[in-house]
Amino acid sequence: MCKKIFIAATGQHCGKTTTSLSLLHLARKKYNRVGFIKPFGPKRTSYLGKFVDIDAALIAHVYGMDDQLELMSPVVLDSHTTRDVLEGKIDSQKYLEQICHATNELEKKCDFLIIEGAGHTGVGSVLALNNAQLAKKLDAPVLMVAGGGVGSVIDALHLNLALFRETGADVRMVLPNKLIKSKRENTLHYLRLAFEETDIQVVGGFNYSPILANPTMKYLSELLQLELQADQHQASCIVHHILLGGASTQRIIELLQESTLVIVPSSRDEVLVMLSTLYHLSEFKDKIAGLVINGVAPLTEIVQRVIDDAKIPYMRTAVTTAEVYTTIQEDVAKIGADDEEKIALIQQLAESELDFELIDSLF
Repeated sequence: MCKKIFIAATGQHCGKTTTSLSLLHLARKKYNRVGFIKPFGPKRTSYLGKFVDIDAALIAHVYGMDDQLELMSPVVLDSHTTRDVLEGKIDSQKYLEQICHATNELEKKCDFLIIEGAGHTGVGSVLALNNAQLAKKLDAPVLMVAGGGVGSVIDALHLNLALFRETGADVRMVLPNKLIKSKRENTLHYLRLAFEETDIQVVGGFNYSPILANPTMKYLSELLQLELQADQHQASCIVHHILLGGASTQRIIELLQESTLVIVPSSRDEVLVMLSTLYHLSEFKDKIAGLVINGVAPLTEIVQRVIDDAKIPYMRTAVTTAEVYTTIQEDVAKIGADDEEKIALIQQLAESELDFELIDSLF
């Protein structure tokens, strides 16, 4: 009989995919046949010539599940899906049938199956496919991923748990993620107190990690929809700090920290030349992740030659500094299939920070 765990969350960016990656990594040491499904995917990507959910593509790539790809991503939404359902052009029941069929097929092939929901509990309600409805329909007990605080996390949990109670789905565990290491035990203590009169177990998840939380240069290029001038190693560099290049050249140098992305107006020739020159020096190379050169003013030929000669990673855009900075700050980086450093770290941390035997026993 296949063991199923439905991974839900109180919202986006809580760590559902990180949790899925981790549990699959640990489960493969105990179970012979391990599987994954993202019942419906709100974020599509092209992988092996097929449109699938981005998380399904990631899991398939990391764990060699390409042969199960169609079952792993049975329903992929596009920009018209919601309107077509509301206008009666599409019967959402057909989506549920596709999801149930794919899940049933994977249950036959697997001893352990992760079912990853989308967004917060209510996502998919317009299609009658929200996380609570799917968990109940698929008869899969729920692991709820949450943030790493106390008050706001408890509020968010109760808001989301209401939908699961409404459908009668079985929520067995809360996994707080992104815990501050120095406050981990204290945070878990209070969260456990909040749920001590329920059947829901609170089990500690990952501590906060800048490496997992912060974006790579390649991710930022995709986010900003800009071409990245960099080699593969530079593209995979994780950006830990963002610096606006509006200050004096000397002040910008003083403010550089480990792996800093500098947003520099194209009119600041002296800053661009100085950063490119510093990139040649070993003591500064690790401090400069790359540049976003913004503004409508064209680069002079000599400045462009200096940048190219330094082989400093950069992106070029005409938009304002404020637009670039706001776009980056409002986004939370998702893990991509080529984020090998992050994936390796997740698997390493899973073995030390997650109690798989406890989690497994609860399901």
